[in-house]
Parts: sequence; structure tokens; C-alpha cells
Amino acid sequence: MPEFLTLLPPDDARSLLFANLASPWPGQQDVGVNSALGRVTAENVTAPHPLPAFARSTVDGYAVRARDTYGASDTLPGYLTLNGEVPMGAAPILTVLVGQCALIHTGGMLPSGADAVIMLEYTQPVRPGEIEIQRAVADGENVIRIGEDVTENQVVIPRGTRIRPAEIGGLMALGIQEIRVVNKIQVGLISSGDEIIPPDQAPQPGQVRDINSYSLAALVAQTGGEPVFYGIVPDNFDALKMTALRALQECDLVIITAGSSASTRDMTADVIASLGKPGVLVHGINTRPGKPTILGVCDGKAFIGLPGNPVSALVNGYLFVVPVIEKLLGVNIDKPRPSIRARLTVNLSSQAGREDWQPVRLVASAGGWQAEPIFGKSNLIFSLAAADGLIKIHPDANGIAAGELVDVFLMV
Repeated sequence: MPEFLTLLPPDDARSLLFANLASPWPGQQDVGVNSALGRVTAENVTAPHPLPAFARSTVDGYAVRARDTYGASDTLPGYLTLNGEVPMGAAPILTVLVGQCALIHTGGMLPSGADAVIMLEYTQPVRPGEIEIQRAVADGENVIRIGEDVTENQVVIPRGTRIRPAEIGGLMALGIQEIRVVNKIQVGLISSGDEIIPPDQAPQPGQVRDINSYSLAALVAQTGGEPVFYGIVPDNFDALKMTALRALQECDLVIITAGSSASTRDMTADVIASLGKPGVLVHGINTRPGKPTILGVCDGKAFIGLPGNPVSALVNGYLFVVPVIEKLLGVNIDKPRPSIRARLTVNLSSQAGREDWQPVRLVASAGGWQAEPIFGKSNLIFSLAAADGLIKIHPDANGIAAGELVDVFLMV
């Protein structure tokens, strides 16, 4: 059986893969903002007007000239003449003059002459038309000024931003109903192996249902890709090559699961090598799980061979498939991943020089979160389904001691 000649660290392997990819130039389309969640912007979005477009109050209280409140306190209150009430949803016609105030509600437009709002809790009416104030306010206090959120023509959402609920809210605040986004990356998924059958069939002895196509398809969709299924291909070089060629012609990225280890029956590397230049870049990653992972590029398109074991395939999907899709979408791949600090519950050993990824369950405790390792072989998918995240054991370490704080990378 042939051996892996060179095992690259995952970071080096990703860098080599990215260096050989063609410059991403995916298509673009206009979509309604209300259906843009998770999509990636294809161009900068700028504000057509300042936000807010008028100065408004952030509290219920009285619009005042700040200088008229200076020196007011509980023991030495000040007194202002009430000059009316600011209507909601309309511009006030009144003006706050020296020694005056106006009743205003949260969100109300600041009337002319006023530059601050004193909260209702620090006031009380003392006689008709007169308000006692029990503290001073500064210029601009409890007020949002024009353009304090964004200014006109400001870039509010840069190109390459994944749209979240906050961005949708901001776009609606600006009246932007449609934005230009990058087309979803087409990702071809191929399962290989004589023993693999569709999930809707009952397995005979020696057969297993296809897990990887569906777990990876979910990961692809979550990342912003469009999974394209090419079915299950038997252990036949010509059949695998024909299917892989079609996927390569129709998709931006192709993934083959199984057929990546150093076995004479495993032909994924040979197929990748036959489909375009430079072919196989990496055959073997210095990590656990997922050592047999293959990274290749065929005439500018990424081709990834993942192990057949479901845990290995999905963990390495996070390590390699997700970054490739994000790079093709133009997303900033250097942003931090969602993680949480937790204290490890047991000792974890590791082989020095190898990067290990260990599934853990997060358990709440009086002292904070605890990371409880979930042990299981790489073909046991529910060992990963029970996990909240993964912890990384650095290749320079022989393990992590119980009680140490670790970063748990959340599988979201």
C-alpha cells in the first residue's frame, strides 16, 4: 500500500490551495433585502441620506436648551415654562426659547431651539405650565443627532459582507429594498465506494448509507454555496472520472468523499490529476481526523477529496470547504470564527507535530462553561452530532491538561 509522502499542516495546505485558485469572479444578481439573509454583497452599499435624517429624542422627557438647566439639582431645582408638546410622526411647529421646554416622547423630533432632553424621571409639574427640573443636562444629552448613525454617501456595508439580521435592519432604515449580491457558489458533491447506498434504502451486510453528501451539502448551503448532487459512483476509475469531469464543468468547486486514502483501490488522487493542471497539490494533512484529505486545483477550480468516515469528512469540511467557498464569494476569510472560552474537564493527549481537532460538549457550571470531550471513532457521526464545537490541539503540544482554558470553535 502506498504511503503519504508529505503531510502538510492545515494552514500551509490552505495557503497552497488558495495560491493556485483562479481569481474569483462569480456572477452577481439583485435580490430583495427581505430575502438577502446569508448572501454576500457584490458591491459597496452606500447611504442615500443621513441616518437619522432629523435630530430625535432617545427618552421620554422635556426638550430643553441645555444651558437653561445648568446648576439644577435635587436640592436646588430649576424651573422652565412648558411651551407645548412635540407630536409623534410630524415636525414640531413650536420653538423652545430661553427658559422654556417642550414635552417630547421617545423618537420625537427635537424642536427648533432645543439641544438636549431631560428625562421625565428628573422632572415634575409644579403648577400649570411650569416644570421643575432636578438635574442638569449637557448639550446633546438624550438626543441622536442628524447623521449620528451614518452620513449621506457613507459606505454602510462593504463589498464581501455576509448579510445578517443587523444589516437587513439597517438597509430597511435607509429605505434600500434591493441589493446586489454574489451568486451562490456551485459545489458538486460526489460519493464514491461500492459499499455506499442512498439513505432511503435498507443496507445489506457490508453496505452503509451515504452520510457525507448530505452533511456536506448542509455545510455548503450554510456557508453560502449551492450543493449539486452527482450521486454515488462505484469504485471504477472511468466512472469516477466521467462524473468528476461533468461536475468540474458545471460547478465552481468539486468534492469527492471516500477514495482519498493511500489504498490501491482509492483513485480520487489519480482522477484529480487527470482532469487539469496543476492537479493534486496536497495528499495528506498533518491533522486528526482527516489525514487522507486531498487538495487539488484543475485549471483554476478547487477539487477536494475528503475521507469517507463521516466525522473526518465534516471536520475537514469546516477546515477546507468552508474557507474555499468564502474565498470564492469574496468574504473576508481572516475574520474570527464564533468561539467561546471553556475549561477542559479531562486530560487530552496528542501526538507532537500533529494538529488535532477534538469534538466537545459545552456544560454550564458555577465557574463558567466547561468543555467535555466526546470520544468516538471517525465513522461514528453521532459523536459529532452530540458536540457543540471543536477544540484545536496545537501541533507543538503533547496535549492539554484538565482545567486549562480552551477556545471552543462553535459548529454553527
